[in-house]
Amino acid sequence: MKVKTGIGQDSHQFVEGESDRVLVLGGLVFDDAPALSGNSDADVILHAVTDAVSGVTGRTVIGAVADAMCKEGITDSKEYLKLSLADLADWQISHLSVAIECLRPKIDPKVPALRASLAGLLGIKDSDVCITATTGEGLNDYGRGLGIHASAILTVVCD
Repeated sequence: MKVKTGIGQDSHQFVEGESDRVLVLGGLVFDDAPALSGNSDADVILHAVTDAVSGVTGRTVIGAVADAMCKEGITDSKEYLKLSLADLADWQISHLSVAIECLRPKIDPKVPALRASLAGLLGIKDSDVCITATTGEGLNDYGRGLGIHASAILTVVCD
């Protein structure tokens, strides 16, 4: 059996002032913090996971490919993830670990829903998804409430 691991990360700052945008994390809408700024829905969790898939496949989606999709009106980060997952071929996802750093929103109450959302998008069991969150004790802009950072480690296997 072969094993590969991909690492991804992403960060976005919150939108300043009034906005029609909503905060989307892990494919879920959060209503207890402002939206994140970006060309797409700025879902830092899905962007980090998509980058982790790219770390396995070698084909980058977040960046030029996603930017082109945004110009075509495709701003849902689930679409970027789907595109990257198509490149996995015979590789099967074994485990996903996501670490989030932010002051807001509070992540812990949403962990079960986030795990279910990510598992559904990846076609794995909820128990194969781990999510941790920290404020970083306010030592950087994420911990001071100015944005959100997410890192993801994806493990895949193939016979």
